[in-house]
Amino acid sequence: MRYGILADIHSNLEALEAVIEACRQEGVRSFFCVGDIVGYGANPNECVDRVLHLKATMVAGNHDLAVAGEMDFSHFNSVAQKAVVWTQQHIAPKYVESLAGLSLTFKNSEFIMVHATLNKPEEFIYITDMSQAADTFYLMDRNICFTGHTHVPRVLVQRPDQMEYLNPRYVALNNADHYIVNVGSVGQPRDGNPHASFCIYDPDLERLEVRRIPYAVERAQQKILEAGLPDILAQRLAVGQ
Repeated sequence: MRYGILADIHSNLEALEAVIEACRQEGVRSFFCVGDIVGYGANPNECVDRVLHLKATMVAGNHDLAVAGEMDFSHFNSVAQKAVVWTQQHIAPKYVESLAGLSLTFKNSEFIMVHATLNKPEEFIYITDMSQAADTFYLMDRNICFTGHTHVPRVLVQRPDQMEYLNPRYVALNNADHYIVNVGSVGQPRDGNPHASFCIYDPDLERLEVRRIPYAVERAQQKILEAGLPDILAQRLAVGQ
């Protein structure tokens, strides 16, 4: 069984469809979403519908809960606030209900999922360095925790004697170690690479890899501009920032 792990789709239908097709070509049959299906982009309804159609297991992102009216977003920057309000005005009630019902964490026999951190997941703390990762490692009772939120793909490993970063392109897993895997962003990468980011996890072969694929960026940009969303949301897609 191969799993497709997606995060931070952010209403970017072009990126989502490209990632789903790439996963299908790799034999993925089971999908998981680490939050933030909506926000920023112009296709919230289509993206939620597509993820639901995949029967993906999902956890809540901060934008999902903000759009659903489940959290205060006054601390968001002005562009993010405008995107939330626009999304609230355009998303169908049935999809709001789906977002509002999402849990903050998920755990099965193989891994954990949380949008940000296991410590205080409702506060959506960014993991940007090893010291911030330590609290999540401490709470892990599985070898792998998939995360998103930063929009930057990154794998941190905690070994018995050290903590270090790994190249996310390909990771051979060791049962003695613990891994925090940020799968990057499908719809709004922020690592200087505009290509959509996602993870393929193969528990049978004990390996995972973060993939990058191109998609129709210009079409996604055009939709954002036509929708009247802030111009910067279109511009940043081309540069991955």
